[in-house]
Amino acid sequence: MESRIDALYSMMSPCVLCPRMCKALRSAGGLGFCGIGAEPVVSSAGPHLGEERVLVGTGGSGTIFFSGCNLACVFCQNYQISHLRQGRPVSVERLARTMLALEEAGCQNVNLVSPTHIIPPVARAITMARSMGLTVPIVYNTGGYDRVETLRLLEGLIEIYMPDMKYADGLVAGQLSQAPDYPQVNRAAVLEMHRQVGDLQVVDDIAVKGLLVRHLVLPNDMAGSRAILDFLAEQVSPRTAVNVMAQYRPCYKAFDDPRISRPPTRDEVTAVKAYARNKGLTLID
Repeated sequence: MESRIDALYSMMSPCVLCPRMCKALRSAGGLGFCGIGAEPVVSSAGPHLGEERVLVGTGGSGTIFFSGCNLACVFCQNYQISHLRQGRPVSVERLARTMLALEEAGCQNVNLVSPTHIIPPVARAITMARSMGLTVPIVYNTGGYDRVETLRLLEGLIEIYMPDMKYADGLVAGQLSQAPDYPQVNRAAVLEMHRQVGDLQVVDDIAVKGLLVRHLVLPNDMAGSRAILDFLAEQVSPRTAVNVMAQYRPCYKAFDDPRISRPPTRDEVTAVKAYARNKGLTLID
C-alpha cells in the first residue's frame, strides 16, 4: 500500500489525479482546478444522521467534508465548501486521529465526502488510522468524476464506494458542471469501483462493503435518469444498490437556468423510482 500511496503523491504534482488532469504543481504551492493545494482542507467532521439508513445505523455516519471539488456544478447545495472552499488545512496525522475519534464516538463508518482531489494524503491517513486501531469501513463519497488509474491504486483501502451518477448526456454535463466527458468517465469509474468491492453487502442493517450509487433526479429529466439506470442494471449488476434522491432544490447559480430553477415534481421522482424497481435494482433510501 505504501508504494501505491507514493504513486498517488507522484500524480499530485503536476496533478493528474482526476479527469481534469490540470497539471497544477500542487506540491510547490499551486492550486488545482479544485482550488486546493497539497494539504487537505476540512470544512467539518462529525456524526451525520442524514445519510442513507444503511450508513447511519444507530451511531451515525462519520462524515469528513473536504473543501474544494473537481466539478463545478452550478446547482451545488454545498457551494460554500466546494466552490468557496471554506475550511481549514489539516495534517495527515490530524486527519487519522479524526477518523479514530469518529469511530470512538460510535459512528458506523468513516465517510469521506469529496476526497477525489486530495486522495494521496487521505489514503496515507487511512493507513495510519488502521495501524492505530481503526476498524470501521471507509466510505468513498464522490461526485463520480474519478480516473480509473487513480481508483486502481485505492484497491483494498476502500470498503464502500458511494459515487454519484449525475448525468447521462455530455452536453448537459458540460453546461451544468463544466465536465462534458462526465458520462463516459463516470461509467468507467463505477465499473472499476464495482470490480473492487462488488454489490453492496449489508449485515444487521448496516453496509459493510460494496457499491452504493447515488442518483439525484433533476427537473425536466436533465440527468437522463433512465439511461443511467439502464447502465447500472445491464452493465454493472442487476442487484446494484442505488439511492434515487428527490432532494434537488435550486441553489447557487441554478436560478439562472430555467431548466433547473425548480425542484423535480413528485411525478418525476416517482417515475424514476418505478423505473429502477422495474429494472430489478436495489433501491436504498
